[in-house]
Amino acid sequence: MKIQPKKFRVPAGTRVRLEAWPTVTKPLYRSKSQYREYLDADIARLSALQQLLYASHQYSLLLIFQAMDAAGKDGAIRHVMSGVNPQGCQVFSFKHPSETELEHDFMWRTTRCLPERGRIGIFNRSYYEEVLIVRVHPELLRSEQLPPELLGKDTVWQQRYRSIRDFEKHLTRNGTRVVKFFLHLSPEEQRRRLLERIDDPQKNWKFSLSDAHERKFWGEYMQAYEDCLGATSTREAPWYVVPADDKENARLLISRIILDTLETLNMSYPRLGPKRKRELLSIRKQLAR
Repeated sequence: MKIQPKKFRVPAGTRVRLEAWPTVTKPLYRSKSQYREYLDADIARLSALQQLLYASHQYSLLLIFQAMDAAGKDGAIRHVMSGVNPQGCQVFSFKHPSETELEHDFMWRTTRCLPERGRIGIFNRSYYEEVLIVRVHPELLRSEQLPPELLGKDTVWQQRYRSIRDFEKHLTRNGTRVVKFFLHLSPEEQRRRLLERIDDPQKNWKFSLSDAHERKFWGEYMQAYEDCLGATSTREAPWYVVPADDKENARLLISRIILDTLETLNMSYPRLGPKRKRELLSIRKQLAR
């Protein structure tokens, strides 16, 4: 399977135009069975690397998923991470902030959920909502009770981009690798998936009236994503624009990017000193009697 993740990485400091980024690309598999074979192999490798990450206890990995509704975030997380030990992986979904959360800075509620050393943390939506949905719906910004001098529309988003870049650099300097996925879905494919949620009784629970309502702001969301991706994709914490019209393709691409990231870490199982080796040898002799 030939996958080139760099093709989907947003270079640092570039201006993004999402219409130039595909929502569908050449399939990475020839059949459903081959897709399953490839994904199973990636899952097995990811499970082994996650165990090594946990044992070495030096790094942590933060995966951020952002997308329009019905782009497949939940499915990608569920399928790609299906083989990972639950003790070493934490998933957090962030909805509308509570009253308590609104009393703090815009990154407070997510900072509390960062992964510990040796663990993989997954944010299904994240602090990036504060420069996406809040930008599309500025009334949400007013509910955050910020001083008026901080709300200039020409500065507030740039200030938040800067806060995010600084924060992610801080995480990197302290052993947390950050990888961010934007699942790039076409409006037509979203329409098809929303109709499927309405027509299939087993998927009715997935449908929300807000999903259809937010489609009216598609253009505004694309502008917000373009500005966000361009301003916050860095060498330390890159964004990947994943073509999401083909769910299986997207999962294979995501799994490969995660594997590539983990494989770059300088990880090894802890080495035992002579004293500890003697202790284990002594215990083994007792157990073997």
